[in-house]
Amino acid sequence: MEYALVNGIILNGHPGMEPIRGKQILISDGVITAIRDDMGVVSGYQKVDLHGQYVMPGLINMHVHLAGNGKPQKKQRDNEKLVSFIFATHLGAAAAYHLVSRYAEYELLSGVTTIRTVGGLKDLDTRVRDEINNGARIGPRILAANEGISVPGGHMAGSVAAAAESIEEAVQMVRDRAADKVDLIKIMVTGGVMDATEKGTPGEMKMDPAMIRAVCDEAHRLGFKVAAHVESPAGVRAALENGVDSIEHGAAMDDDTIELFKKTGSFLITTISPALPYALFDRSVSNASEVEQYNGKVVFDGIVECSKQALENGIPVGLGNDVGCPWVSQYDFWRELVYFHKYVGVSNSYALYTATLGNARLAGIDSITGSVDAGKQAELIVTAGNPLEDLTALRNVSMVIKDDRIIRSPKVSRRKIVDEELDKFL
Repeated sequence: MEYALVNGIILNGHPGMEPIRGKQILISDGVITAIRDDMGVVSGYQKVDLHGQYVMPGLINMHVHLAGNGKPQKKQRDNEKLVSFIFATHLGAAAAYHLVSRYAEYELLSGVTTIRTVGGLKDLDTRVRDEINNGARIGPRILAANEGISVPGGHMAGSVAAAAESIEEAVQMVRDRAADKVDLIKIMVTGGVMDATEKGTPGEMKMDPAMIRAVCDEAHRLGFKVAAHVESPAGVRAALENGVDSIEHGAAMDDDTIELFKKTGSFLITTISPALPYALFDRSVSNASEVEQYNGKVVFDGIVECSKQALENGIPVGLGNDVGCPWVSQYDFWRELVYFHKYVGVSNSYALYTATLGNARLAGIDSITGSVDAGKQAELIVTAGNPLEDLTALRNVSMVIKDDRIIRSPKVSRRKIVDEELDKFL
């Protein structure tokens, strides 16, 4: 199909973007072929009137766990036991695949046209990715890691990560992921909020530095970048010293760590969304224990401070929302942009740039997506309001364009309690 998007206001995704009026976007076979003066539709193109709405690049979510639905929890689940039960039967495995593919579709319908998955159930993420690429189902572009690599007793071991009991086993896991044709490798360097048993230990070191180094060396030999779950200053240093390419979450940094970031060329993916409920909700709402609330505040403050320090020191920062954690739904990535603006202090324009072209650059796909430019894939969203004035305009997209498909008035099923509680922190 060939489309001409007319009567729209373009936000192109570039740094310092300003609304561009009086232009039309020509799309042929899913690619933006031209952006020209809006002087009537070119012969052969189907007119799509945007009625004065805003058209921009689709959002890119750099930290996703497709297996989670974000449902609030009254108490912690035994995720390892649950995953073992699910995959004990063919029916359970099929149900898991159905859920993962449906959650991927939710991402797209909410305006996210690319996701980077960083820990999933077995090989489900690459399977869904391939079905989307083959046109068998709709969904975002997926950059998939499949199962993360953890250690016994480590973060998410047995659920969205496998536990390596030795360096040799961890290296073999990298090779296994390569055989599944993943796009990146994910490792779990420290613990997290939900697996800490004492106050002040959410980022306790779990993976030995020698294992980090061995995994990174093998991944790099095979052509993969390594993303590392890290939630403490010691964890950030160990990860950077031993070769990781991105720090996921982060923690407050000293001068030496800042220099390590610069020396290694690594980048930070900030994720404010998952810690916010634990840190800022009343415990009667979050159902968090006193320990979880305390540790949630440690992580929340550390992530915000790390983001500020990174931006102040020229360290690249991307955005993800750790979707799948309690209170973080597959359709709510827009909230991460709001938090980035509110708590880190960036402008609306910079938040939108980070979630589009900025994230595309960090993911290595900026030559094909992330901005409204001729030659790029037509992966676009349309909103009634201007997110440069109010980022909550991204909450309800009126149109999603991807893979030569136009989805008008996309809808997802939302959780009322999640909206009610999280809206208090916009």
